[in-house]
Amino acid sequence: MGVGKSTVGALLAERLGCRCRDTDEDIVAEQGRTIADIFLDDGEETFRTVEKEAVRRALAEHDGVLALGGGSVLDADTRALLAGHTVVYLSMDVEEAVQRTGLNAARPLLAVNPRRQWRELMDARRPLYEQVAGAVVATDGRTPEEVARAVLDALELKEA
Repeated sequence: MGVGKSTVGALLAERLGCRCRDTDEDIVAEQGRTIADIFLDDGEETFRTVEKEAVRRALAEHDGVLALGGGSVLDADTRALLAGHTVVYLSMDVEEAVQRTGLNAARPLLAVNPRRQWRELMDARRPLYEQVAGAVVATDGRTPEEVARAVLDALELKEA
């Protein structure tokens, strides 16, 4: 959450000469409401089902850069789908998250005691991110442009 997946994804797509797609944006467009509203109205389980389908569809339809929601790796089927793709885990620590988002944005999983909840989420998710990722790029203290360059370097890709 707040690591810059959408921003860095768009920069990467531009540098690689392809399109960027964001599954969170797909979900909002399809559902006609925010992710926070889906969580609040229907619960996390319903959201994760919608998210899983959005990721499956995007992987089948899109051949450019794809930005996934931070919780998409929680689903074993989604992790299996990612196995055949180049995946980059953009990492950051809690202090960076506080600086970037204040941890007070509309993030339903961080509603109470956001620092502790963020740490708990990351402790649970980090092994899953590392399981699917071919590369890990730290974003702490870097601009989106610097992160995009680091991703290209980590994947040994050249700009278009």
